[in-house]
Amino acid sequence: MIDLRSDTVTRPDDAMRTAARDAEVGDDVYGEDPTVNELEARVADVLGTEDALLVPSGTMGNQVAVRTHTERGEEAILERESHVYKWELGGVAQHSGVQTRPVDGDERGVVAPEQVRDAYVEADGHRAGTGLLALENTHNSKGGTAIAPEAIDAAAAAARERGVPVHLDGARLFNAAAALEVPAERFTREVDSVMVCLSKGLGAPVGSVLAGSEAFVERARRVRKLMGGGMRQAGILAAPGLLALENRDRLAEDHERARRLAAGIDQIGGLAADEPETNIVVARTDASADEVVAACEREGVGCVAFGEHRVRFCTHWNVDDEDVERALDGVERAVD
Repeated sequence: MIDLRSDTVTRPDDAMRTAARDAEVGDDVYGEDPTVNELEARVADVLGTEDALLVPSGTMGNQVAVRTHTERGEEAILERESHVYKWELGGVAQHSGVQTRPVDGDERGVVAPEQVRDAYVEADGHRAGTGLLALENTHNSKGGTAIAPEAIDAAAAAARERGVPVHLDGARLFNAAAALEVPAERFTREVDSVMVCLSKGLGAPVGSVLAGSEAFVERARRVRKLMGGGMRQAGILAAPGLLALENRDRLAEDHERARRLAAGIDQIGGLAADEPETNIVVARTDASADEVVAACEREGVGCVAFGEHRVRFCTHWNVDDEDVERALDGVERAVD
């Protein structure tokens, strides 16, 4: 099986397994795990923030951020197709008691400053007001679009003009940085918090990191504990994460393979695919996406339905050039 369902299916290499085995550990709830502390400091440095916090998953990172930034009853402005709104089990409401105000970004998922201003609600005797703007980069549901830092800056500025904090879901932020050839810290300059995943294209077996100011992370650490994310000897997770950080430069290889995959899919009858911006290929089909996914699986290619007539394929570090060619052969047989 050539597994292109997601970049979350990556498997840790031998170096990561060895690092986990040999990691120096301590009790992280007491702040005594040296490997976790090293990872958090390293990620904060890469992202240009004051501090950072290891969390088990990107979803927890986003939910901790929402709870930390907001008061119950406030509203959060979210892009309608964003992960934190669409794919996190209504956690914004369940964990934080926050009402969502979704807006429709453009075809790439970009939220314009005017949309932020229009969606903003002033607190008064009847309304709790806007407590957060959440953005996403890359935008998963829009096909892994790499949103320019200037667009993030503009939306964030519109929120902060009104005293509204901004969280950036950067689960695949390093993909955006690689695609646009800018450092990751350039995307975070105008936001108050950012979450990045180590367990997608970077290849770590588990773990994400939430970053922001020292004061934000101090509050977020309490919320992480509340949500069950206080880990003990977590250095065995942090050690592979440190190695994963060194894989940022190779994400461009995934992007190039995704372009070749998309170009090949676009030549297959019954399918169409635009050139991807990062490692996510979205193929359009007149047939049922579920039927295409099932047929591809029978031919040894893993993919996922991304709507009634869209199918998603993700390249990652366990997919090489030969795998791309074999995958194209399998997809062609599946839809023939």
